[in-house]
Amino acid sequence: MPANLTPEYMRADERYREAETPAQRLEALEEMLRAIPKHKGTDKMQADLKRKIAQARREVASPSKKASSSRRDLFNVPKQGAGQVVLLGAPNVGKSALVRSASNAECKVAEYPFTTQAPQPGMAHHEDVPIQLVDMPPVTREHVPPGMIGRVKASDALLIVASLASQTLLDDLETCLDVMANRNIAPTNNPTPEIPEDPDAPMPMRTLVACTYGDVENANEEFQTLKELYGDRLEFHCVAVPDGKEDGQGIKELVARLFELLHVVRVYAKPPGKPVDYDAPFILPKGSTAQDLATEIHREKGNQLKSTRVWGQAVHDGQNVHHDYVLNDKDAVELHM
Repeated sequence: MPANLTPEYMRADERYREAETPAQRLEALEEMLRAIPKHKGTDKMQADLKRKIAQARREVASPSKKASSSRRDLFNVPKQGAGQVVLLGAPNVGKSALVRSASNAECKVAEYPFTTQAPQPGMAHHEDVPIQLVDMPPVTREHVPPGMIGRVKASDALLIVASLASQTLLDDLETCLDVMANRNIAPTNNPTPEIPEDPDAPMPMRTLVACTYGDVENANEEFQTLKELYGDRLEFHCVAVPDGKEDGQGIKELVARLFELLHVVRVYAKPPGKPVDYDAPFILPKGSTAQDLATEIHREKGNQLKSTRVWGQAVHDGQNVHHDYVLNDKDAVELHM
């Protein structure tokens, strides 16, 4: 039976062949699976696509440090800090002002739409933990910048931004949710979502919703309406950043929640015989052990760890612990190799 491939499939196949990153390949493969005619003649092709999607998802979740590209990818923003959080929103919802307020980054803020035309990263901080925020070009029902969804899927978390001052508030939020659903992304506030093996299953993405302009008239009523309509599947946070001023209302609390969502811990190194180094904490996934820290610090001889002492809330100061001791946030650790 002939496959009778559609033009949509052929265009997606061309994007797949030209893709230079796992995220770009994943986006193209998922579009190919959606566009391929579903009949007996394409059963093997569908199975092959699903296998490739599963592999691409694993590559996106754990990108290779050796991956490189000879051509510049506009949306290739190297990850920094404890995690990368991408902002998604309609035009003029305050994404740039939010990033500038949270990080003091030099993001262009203007009243006209589509001010942001390329990724604009900034570094916010939860206490001494840096969290990378990446402002993205706005999305509409008619247009999503090509390649942007690949960066969304490769990020650690997503921050949907909606303006409480907008006359199209509900439509703006629905636009973002539709963009995600159409790309097989499912928002979740679970810090440890599992990546499904089934390529047909939506890929869970750690997601919060930031409602900007929380200080305008009727903002609270609009905020409560959103929570009533979507509160069973989305987590909302109200912030006031109408002009991108530093320390906007609710920003500190939002960044703290992002830290929780990233599911990481900060650990301070204490060189033997020296004070604890509080200037540059090591950021590790929650559940990491003393052995994991040793490997992070001493990549070539991390397996030579002889003993470990820990200062923290769960132990006595300077207590000797086993290699598999699970580290807690703000632990100070002395490794003996």
